[in-house]
Amino acid sequence: MSDDTLRARLDLSYAQAIERVTAALKEQGFGVLTEIDVQATLKQKLGADFRKYTILGACNPPLAHQALTTELEIGLLLPCNVIVYEDDGGSVISIADPIAMLQLADNPSLESVATEARTRLQRVIAALSR
Repeated sequence: MSDDTLRARLDLSYAQAIERVTAALKEQGFGVLTEIDVQATLKQKLGADFRKYTILGACNPPLAHQALTTELEIGLLLPCNVIVYEDDGGSVISIADPIAMLQLADNPSLESVATEARTRLQRVIAALSR
C-alpha cells in the first residue's frame, strides 16, 4: 500500500493479534463496531480459500460525533477500518491514516478531528510494536 497506512507486524498468532489490537484500540477510546471475517465470507460466498483476514470497524464516539456534526457526509468514511491478517507465521495490522482518508471530504474543518484520530491510532501501532 502507501504511506497513508499505519502498520505493525507482530510475531503473534492471528487470534492473539486480534485480541491485542482490540485491547490497544480500547485504550485509545475506540470500540470495535463491526468485525468482518473475510476468510469465512469468501469461503461461504465463493467457495474460495483465503488466509485468515479480518476487517475491524473501529470507532471513537467523541471523534465520530465531532466529525459528523462538522460534515454530515463523513459517515461514508466511518468507522476507521483496521485490518488484521495472517502472514508468514505472524500477523500484520494495518490502519488507514485518518488524515489521508478525511482529505477525501475536502473540508478543512475536519483537520483537528483527523489529527486527533491519527495521533490515537499511532499510539495503537506503537503499543502493538513494543
